[in-house]
Amino acid sequence: MALLKGAQITWLGHATFKVTTAQKKVILIDPWIEGNPKSPAQARHLTKVDFILVTHGHSDHINDVVPTAQKFINAKVLAMVETAEWISSQGVENVIGFNIGGSVKVQEDITFSMTPAFHSSGISSKEEKTVYGGEAVGYVIELKKGLKLYHAGDTCAFGDMQLIRKLYAPDIAMLPIGDYYTMGPKGAALSARLLGVKHVIPMHYGTFPALTGTPKQLKRELRKLGLKSVQVIEMTPGHTIT
Repeated sequence: MALLKGAQITWLGHATFKVTTAQKKVILIDPWIEGNPKSPAQARHLTKVDFILVTHGHSDHINDVVPTAQKFINAKVLAMVETAEWISSQGVENVIGFNIGGSVKVQEDITFSMTPAFHSSGISSKEEKTVYGGEAVGYVIELKKGLKLYHAGDTCAFGDMQLIRKLYAPDIAMLPIGDYYTMGPKGAALSARLLGVKHVIPMHYGTFPALTGTPKQLKRELRKLGLKSVQVIEMTPGHTIT
């Protein structure tokens, strides 16, 4: 895929993605491996992780952040400040906590910008009751040559996606479509219009029976909005686009 400009995107099921840059840096988003019924075998055999992005504190997004960070001790973990504090309290040292609207340039050719998401973010802890995890968020990942990837996290459609378009102009959007806990296909189609993207990777669907939205429904909703030029990149867990 020429649009990726040498980068690769691998879907590891649910909302978990591995982005490999053209310079072979590995970015892991919302790692949920153990207990994830859609996690492919390769997710358990990662050999390199440089950065871990966390959108919010729910277990299906944060479950494997700590063990992954402890395995790859040089990896930087980036999260909302309150979520970052909890991750640090679990013994992870290389944690960067920032906030919505902020950007972190982790090296010359990789910048992470934190965007709003409309969702909750309580962290379930074995030692105590649910811990406040701050706000749920999304991320825009800007790579070398201007490639911009948007991972929306868990969210509904919201009008300020127009601001994400104006501020960052993402090329590809990873959008939840499952419904019930997030927006469904109709909301994702509207999000694509607000964001102005031409490529959408559906995520957060089919993992549980409650997540009923499908890529086919998303395509239908896009057609209803007259967005025939928007490409839905339907991936299966373990699939890589290059």
